[in-house]
Amino acid sequence: MTGIAKLKTARTRVGATLLLLAALMLLPGCGSSTPSKPFQVKNFAKSDIDMVADAHIVALKRLMRELTVKLYKRNPRELTKGPPGMSVERRLHLLFDSPRLIAHPELGNRYGVDAVPLVFDAEFTGDRVFALMVGISGMLHASYEYRDEFFMLNEIDQQKLYNSARNLEAVAWRLGNLRLPDGELFLLTNAIDEDGTRNLSFERIFGKLIGYQDMMAQIIADKTNRTIKNVVVGFASTTLLPI
Repeated sequence: MTGIAKLKTARTRVGATLLLLAALMLLPGCGSSTPSKPFQVKNFAKSDIDMVADAHIVALKRLMRELTVKLYKRNPRELTKGPPGMSVERRLHLLFDSPRLIAHPELGNRYGVDAVPLVFDAEFTGDRVFALMVGISGMLHASYEYRDEFFMLNEIDQQKLYNSARNLEAVAWRLGNLRLPDGELFLLTNAIDEDGTRNLSFERIFGKLIGYQDMMAQIIADKTNRTIKNVVVGFASTTLLPI
């Protein structure tokens, strides 16, 4: 076997391993009584990569919904900064229902990475939780080419997935470190419980989101034989990597 053939074989094995790991991460726990999802005809038009991407998107949405609810519980005053009568359920509808809304007048119609700077702008008087989640959800939406489902002719860019993971790391750092002029954090996330232990539930959610994006980026890179360009984002900067 030539060196090139060996390299191709190794890449195939790595890709298969990553697909298996991705599938295992997204499966429910063993022994679950949840009924299996019925096969759909449209799945004939999907490759293994497409189905893994679909499963990743479902998992990401679940985590982002959880993050949104937790943020409003920790920062209830933010909800009052939105339109009158706003509720958490309404916010979830605006963020995640299909078709996805990408224009929100209360944020100056910013979406994705363009909405994140509002969260850390001392002059911004609107709902910072909503701005943050429009930023995060929009960024991940863009990393999957604004799709909620993939088929064989659809392409995914591994660099966008990778960049979104680095942006999530930067956002998580800024939430825990950047402050308003009076010294308060822009948004409350992780906390110290009464017994002195740290509640890192927000950190864990961000870690899972980052892990899903990094894994999918590597799967796509191995499948397409493309290289991921390692880039650095300034954690304290006001800008994020383009998606």
